[in-house]
Amino acid sequence: MHQYSGHGHGAVKSPLKGHGHLGKVAPTYSKVFRWTPDAQAEQPHKVEIIGTFTQWEPVALHYDKNSKAWQLTIPEIPSHKTHHYMLLVDGKPVQDKNSDGLAIAHGAQEEKYALVTARGPRVFMLFAQSK
Repeated sequence: MHQYSGHGHGAVKSPLKGHGHLGKVAPTYSKVFRWTPDAQAEQPHKVEIIGTFTQWEPVALHYDKNSKAWQLTIPEIPSHKTHHYMLLVDGKPVQDKNSDGLAIAHGAQEEKYALVTARGPRVFMLFAQSK
């Protein structure tokens, strides 16, 4: 798992750097990911996010006692591209009610972390954004 130093509360350095053509830096954006356990559920030991914007390396979310949610800000997500990702609770994929939808898992990396659905393995989508 990548270890990132924090920038502010719950922010991490992005493992990706935007590189464009002719020395221009490709546009990026930041996204806050949050996951809240069911009120009756046992508190997990760890919650992580993994996806195309982390090069499929797990990045830990941090627990916020005030909101009772796990959260993380990921900066420098490449724009103009739909990303695939998963939330892992204690290493197992879980639903993300804040995702932009589900996508067919492509390749071994995505299939390894995909949710099993009636239509086959699926991962979450984060639609392309720009500033």
